[in-house]
Amino acid sequence: MRTWLQRALWDVVPRDHRESPDALRRRQLVTATFVVIGGVVLGLSLRIEPGSAWFYPATLVLAGVWTVGAFASGPLHLGRIAHARGDRRPVVAPILLGLGLAAVFAAGGLLVREVPFLEHQVSSVLDHADQGSWPLLVLITAVNGVAEELFFRGAAYAAITRHPVVWTTVAYAVATLASGNVMLSFAAVLLGALVGLQRRASGGILGPILTHVTWSVSMLFVLPALFG
Repeated sequence: MRTWLQRALWDVVPRDHRESPDALRRRQLVTATFVVIGGVVLGLSLRIEPGSAWFYPATLVLAGVWTVGAFASGPLHLGRIAHARGDRRPVVAPILLGLGLAAVFAAGGLLVREVPFLEHQVSSVLDHADQGSWPLLVLITAVNGVAEELFFRGAAYAAITRHPVVWTTVAYAVATLASGNVMLSFAAVLLGALVGLQRRASGGILGPILTHVTWSVSMLFVLPALFG
């Protein structure tokens, strides 16, 4: 288990993703611009009344903002992690990490629901799930998870030259704060740190994407059972 976690989260696989100074400055400018745009769109989308026909378009627009910003910033890489038989694309480990994080959040939810203020914060997000089509919610949740990782662990991570795990986690949490929801921001910190370490180890976005999507889709089903 220790070796498995070390390979998935800590051992850095050698790679050459260096950019010219001009390319780096361009990436930084594009990334900063889209952080602001994405934060505004996120805040507006989560303030839409549950059941509104505008909720789905707004969340898809947000995914579009993150995706366009990611690819406009410069090249993105899938990444690899160390394996006994040579470096491989990270697939199984990120999914298991996403399930593990979901289990941690489920356990934490048992405590959160006993605190009225925090319980209200979670319930306000789940109101959208209660009013929506489940297949469509799963699709939108997955699409947004992919888009966020393309941007924050793809574009933003590559734009930061020092302590990128820390700063991309902070940027992700700050962007999420635009929603006005404390619990979403707290989740963003924990998730951001986990996928940031994966990005650092693998040098790419595949691991973070799989972990994020696994976690977010799991939460879509687990939290209503805890807070219903």
